Amino acid sequence: MSEADARLPKDAEPIVKSANVHVLKRLPFADRQDFEDAARGFIASRPDALVTRPDGRVVWNLKPYDFLQGDAPAPPTVNPSLWRQARLNLHHGLFEVVGGIYQVRGFDIANMTLVEGSTGVIVIDTLTSAEGARAALELYFEHRGRRPVVAVIYTHTHMDHWGGVNGVVGEDDVRSGKIPVIAPDRFMEYAVAENVTAGNAMLRRAQYQFGHFLPKGERGHVDCGLGKTMAAGSVGLIPPTDLVRATGESRVIDGVRIEFQMAPESEAPAEFHMIFPEFNTVNMAENATHCFHNLLPFRGALVRDPLAWSKYVNEALELWGERAQVLIGQHHWPVWGSGRVARYLATQRDLYKYVHDQTVRLMNQGLTAAEIAGQLELPETIASQWHTRGYYGDIRHNVKAIYQRYFGWYDANPANLDALPPVDAGRKYVEYMGGVAAALSRAREDFRRGEYRWVAQLMSHVVFADPQNPEARDLLANAFEQLGYLAEAATWRNAYLFGAYELRHGVPQLPGRAPLSPDIVRALTVEQIFDYLAVHLNGAKAAEKKIVANWYFTDARQNYVLNLENSVLHYVANKETKDADAAVSLSRPVLDAIITGRTSFPAAIAAGQVSIAGNAGKFLELFTLFDDRHPMFEIVEPKKGDA
Repeated sequence: MSEADARLPKDAEPIVKSANVHVLKRLPFADRQDFEDAARGFIASRPDALVTRPDGRVVWNLKPYDFLQGDAPAPPTVNPSLWRQARLNLHHGLFEVVGGIYQVRGFDIANMTLVEGSTGVIVIDTLTSAEGARAALELYFEHRGRRPVVAVIYTHTHMDHWGGVNGVVGEDDVRSGKIPVIAPDRFMEYAVAENVTAGNAMLRRAQYQFGHFLPKGERGHVDCGLGKTMAAGSVGLIPPTDLVRATGESRVIDGVRIEFQMAPESEAPAEFHMIFPEFNTVNMAENATHCFHNLLPFRGALVRDPLAWSKYVNEALELWGERAQVLIGQHHWPVWGSGRVARYLATQRDLYKYVHDQTVRLMNQGLTAAEIAGQLELPETIASQWHTRGYYGDIRHNVKAIYQRYFGWYDANPANLDALPPVDAGRKYVEYMGGVAAALSRAREDFRRGEYRWVAQLMSHVVFADPQNPEARDLLANAFEQLGYLAEAATWRNAYLFGAYELRHGVPQLPGRAPLSPDIVRALTVEQIFDYLAVHLNGAKAAEKKIVANWYFTDARQNYVLNLENSVLHYVANKETKDADAAVSLSRPVLDAIITGRTSFPAAIAAGQVSIAGNAGKFLELFTLFDDRHPMFEIVEPKKGDA
């Protein structure tokens, strides 16, 4: 076999093929209701839902997923349940939900919902990119007539629900008050924080969750569970002008009444649901999707609260269950019929509460996260429903998230209190196993027996001990691949297959880009910018250094003292000190340009945009102490310098 052939994805092993055949016998594949619902109300689409930038760059294209078209059975390399979900998520275009409510689905991982008022249209969630949002809105205009956007609603804080806002409205129209932007309380705090503080690592980890760089196909990327994939394109953010703070609040927009239910600390830290009484339609945002959602995404986030989540779904059922004849969400397809809506919500409610309650029960019996994940199963009454399957949040990692929420990472076994880091542990494991050759020999036998989880654990130790060993890398990649082929969760499949891809091809090299988009930086407070700088300060470089600077923002007339001491960066607002090494004056837009890399302090000083009194050299030294971002760090092998 040539080196190039060795890097190609392998076929499913016989044990994997047999396991996937068993899935066909275990789940109700004869139930076609979801396929009827996903196609219901279809009006039109664009070929392949293709969206491009003016320069021709592709932002979104479903053409690579043509292999999912038709009724062909799942190939051996894809779990049949996930194959079914992937085919459902291939539906795209403009759909009528009820007269007056429309959705554009399949133009991003999320949906755009459009509600017609007396004179215009309310846009609920604006997808990830301006290009995708503009294309979705234009598709609506083509078939419903051009009418003004009279309001924008963000259902929650995740970027795929607000990043495309500039493709829907102009910022001047929002700032002037012409077009309100409505969002749940504390929206900006959480929308910004999640994308800034740990954004660098989160973007890298998201590549494993979503499988961005995997080839599309039966041995590669088929879906993300929550939708087809994440869109590319231009991300923006226009801050909301109207915050909903309490359940029971309502708004009348262009003649349309909307009643809100708050759902904070559920799927997102700031989120709400809504009902349109005249349409008898409930919008559950992202808290009742056609899958078991995740409580802790692979990309990283604060652990979500499944108990609160369940209670919000139950509250929605109590508030609106008798009125709701249609249920929509900002992912997937609607549910029609009052009885079906009520049953759907009740099962979603019980899904999250069962996993929470039973995990806590077993925690209190002393079981660890791994032990609970190894034994907890959903009752058949829940597990037999397609909308509870773990396409995005497998029960095994949701159990571990609940354990982490209550207990953190430590399982109370002192052996795990201060375990060796991966490279050191890997070397000791290999030594104890009798060397790399012995470990490989045993692992190959285990692979033939279908013990892929164990082979992955074992070979990971070998790769961390000997990262350039081609046989260890190949066997680890093969084990990851078979685990991916078995996975029902799209997120698990993507993570396993991308791990295999990187072992075979190396870490993808991406062009550098600004650490934060201009819109996001503009939305930050000065305090948040200083916090952002603080978490990028290299403590070792900053050792023994003390730098104090007064900052004055000329446009906002605000003073800050920024103090570096003990390798920690502190700030105090509304203050200046006579002990400062330097005093810097600038406008907030200039600072934004520096943070986004569009200019630098020396360039801004030369351009007369920044003035520094006192020791300018010492002030500028501060900006030599921050880490350069390394967006493509290693994950399935040692970090550079660790090996």
